[in-house]
Amino acid sequence: MLEIRPGCENCGKPLAYNADDAMVCTFECTFCKDCVDNILHNVCPNCGGGFEKRPIRPKRLLEKYPVSTKVVFKPINEAEFKIKLEQLKDVPPEER
Repeated sequence: MLEIRPGCENCGKPLAYNADDAMVCTFECTFCKDCVDNILHNVCPNCGGGFEKRPIRPKRLLEKYPVSTKVVFKPINEAEFKIKLEQLKDVPPEER
């Protein structure tokens, strides 16, 4: 089950459980759509994978399956990420 983390790892933007701009990679690294599109260019800085829209947990399930309160905030190191981005940005996520 997804943790549904509460914010963007890069910019710290809050991402509520029902945020329509929350994106996750296969390891559930969580970023806002703005960071994914304009900074990360669909390359996860942690695993190198791509991103998909995070699903929204139905409100009726929140009590039984609460979302995470664990904040992961680790802005990218631009110089280090630039190297990874150049290597991976033109490679489809499934082939990285």
